[in-house]
Amino acid sequence: MTTPITILTGFVGSGKTTLILNLLPQLTPKGYKLSLIKNEIGDVAVDSALALASSVAATKELLGDCICCTNVGQIESALEALVNEENKPDRVVIETSGSAEPLKLVLEIRRIIADHKENGGTDYELDGVVSVIDAQNWGGYADKSFTARLQAKQTDLIVINKWEGLNERQMDLFLDKLGDLEVDTPRVKSDKGKVSADILFGIDSKLGLGSVENGEHEHNKGEVECISVTGEKMEWDKLEELLKTAGKDEVYRIKGIINGDNRWILNWAFGRWTWQETEKNDKEPAVRLSVFTAPYESAKWMKRIAGIGDLQITRVQ
Repeated sequence: MTTPITILTGFVGSGKTTLILNLLPQLTPKGYKLSLIKNEIGDVAVDSALALASSVAATKELLGDCICCTNVGQIESALEALVNEENKPDRVVIETSGSAEPLKLVLEIRRIIADHKENGGTDYELDGVVSVIDAQNWGGYADKSFTARLQAKQTDLIVINKWEGLNERQMDLFLDKLGDLEVDTPRVKSDKGKVSADILFGIDSKLGLGSVENGEHEHNKGEVECISVTGEKMEWDKLEELLKTAGKDEVYRIKGIINGDNRWILNWAFGRWTWQETEKNDKEPAVRLSVFTAPYESAKWMKRIAGIGDLQITRVQ
C-alpha cells in the first residue's frame, strides 16, 4: 500500500500547525490516521505537543535546524519510523520550519521514492506541497524574506490564511502583492484556519520531476533569528507585558512551554497569542521558549527577555 506524503510550508507564524489541527476532526470519524514529521528551529517542540494533544497518530520531531539543510538526512529515518509502527498511518504530513525552501525537500522526497522503488522498501508518493500565507502580514515579510517568496512559488497549492480581518482595500493590496510573484498556482482561502481535506489531499504533485540536484544550496538563514530560553523562574506579569509589547515588525513568533501549577503551551504569532493547558511534565524545566525575530533584532530581545526571570538565553540562529 502506497503511503502519500503532503509537505506543508509557510513563513513563521502563518498558521501551518493550526491548519493541521483543523484537519483532524475531518479525518477521525473516517478512521483515517495522519502522522506528522515536524521540523522546528530551536529546541522547543511546541507544535508537536499541540499535535499530540489533538490525537495525531504519531509525531517525529526534527529539532535544531532547518529540514532543508542539516536535517535532510533524517527525513528517511523519520518516515521509516512512522510507517513501521504498529498503527501505520494513512498519510504522512511533513510540516517544515518557517525558513525551509520547499524544492530542496521535494527533491529529497523524490530521491527516497526512487530509491525505494529500485531497491525495495516502503512505497511512498509525494501527493502535494501546500504553502500557507498569512494575508494580514504578507506585505511585511514578503519584502524582507526571499524564502517566503520561494515558499509561495514552489508549491502546488496556496492557502490564504488570516484574511478575515482585512477590509476590501487591504485584501486588494494583498492580492496585488501576491500577484507580483507571477505564478498561476491554485489558491484557496481558509475558513479561520480550516480547509477541507478534499482540497488539501489528492493533489498529485508534479514538483521536482525531472529536476537535477547539483548539491548546492544557499540558505537564507539571516531572514529569521532564533533565541532559545530555558530556566526555572519567571515572573508571569512580565511575560504578559512582553507578549503585549512585542512589535510584529521585530518579533515574528514566540512559542514555549511553561510548567507551574499547570503546564501551559504558548503560541504567539504577529501580536496574537493563545494559551493551551496540557498534562504537566515534571521532567521539563519551568520555562522553555523559542523566540523568532526579524534580522538584527535578536540582541535587543535577548536583553528584554532577561528581565522576565532567572533564565538561560542563547541565540541558536
